[in-house]
Amino acid sequence: MPNIKIFAGNSHPELAQRIAQRLGTEPSKVVLKKFANQETCVEIGESVRGEDVYILQSGCGEVNDHLMEMLIMIHACKIASAERVTAVIPCYPYARQDKKDKSRAPISAKLVANMLSVAGADHIITMDLHASQIQGFFDIPVDNLYAEPAVLKWIKENIENWRECTIVSPDAGGAKRVVSIADRLNVNFALIHKERAVANEVQRMTLVGDVTGRTAIIVDDLADTCGTVVKAAEKLKEAGAKKVYAVMTHGVFSGPALERLMNSCIEAIVVSNTIPQHEKIAVCPKIQVIDISSIVGEAIRRTHNGESISYLLQKYSALVHA
Repeated sequence: MPNIKIFAGNSHPELAQRIAQRLGTEPSKVVLKKFANQETCVEIGESVRGEDVYILQSGCGEVNDHLMEMLIMIHACKIASAERVTAVIPCYPYARQDKKDKSRAPISAKLVANMLSVAGADHIITMDLHASQIQGFFDIPVDNLYAEPAVLKWIKENIENWRECTIVSPDAGGAKRVVSIADRLNVNFALIHKERAVANEVQRMTLVGDVTGRTAIIVDDLADTCGTVVKAAEKLKEAGAKKVYAVMTHGVFSGPALERLMNSCIEAIVVSNTIPQHEKIAVCPKIQVIDISSIVGEAIRRTHNGESISYLLQKYSALVHA
């Protein structure tokens, strides 16, 4: 059987290190730099011939540079005769551009899928896609992992009287995610309907459900400028919620996000480490981080050994305690 080789891009080397440690190995050698004209240069530092290669790069920070870096690394490993190349993308780039919602709009998530396939990726591992239909943009296997069990664990361990809480979706698109968590906890759920005038700017919100005298937990896949989550929290407070928490898988926190969170009524915002958060925590102590290296590491191990990934999702609660 070929050996596992894990290569880390510049987007999140710490996560790659954590995953490699869980697999009992070290990240493989690669040199990533830029030429004077800002072209990306990749030098794979060890043989990958006949090996099972995993390239970890998250869609954060300088997204376009990191995407190009990943594509070049995939191509370099493929033409160096790697047995299989898997792109491990904890936060999928351009995931919100997944449909043609107005005239002449691009479907950039599909373009990214095409680029990954053409570069030579044989398999994709990602987490909490913005829309699960993105899996259909690929003609290669895609494993979409879920942070839900880690979210359930955090709620049970950190929310007092969690049986009296209400899980809230900040938009209609996240209703399925919220219903699933509420069912697992056997608690109520609520939904906020929002209308946008322009992208990233919410105009009006309507709450569907009751949060009076309860702890409200807003659950979504991604926190970007945090305009939606902060306004949702204000709406919940107006509706009589005792406390408001937010749990998001991907904490992008761009633009005025951190300032908005600090000035908001949100007690804490919990995100996974699909995106590095050290610098943001220093600015905004309300941010708390869940480590998902265990689930990604186990997914890599199971993929390498040809074992079931669905079994992993069912038994994940055991992993998050490890």
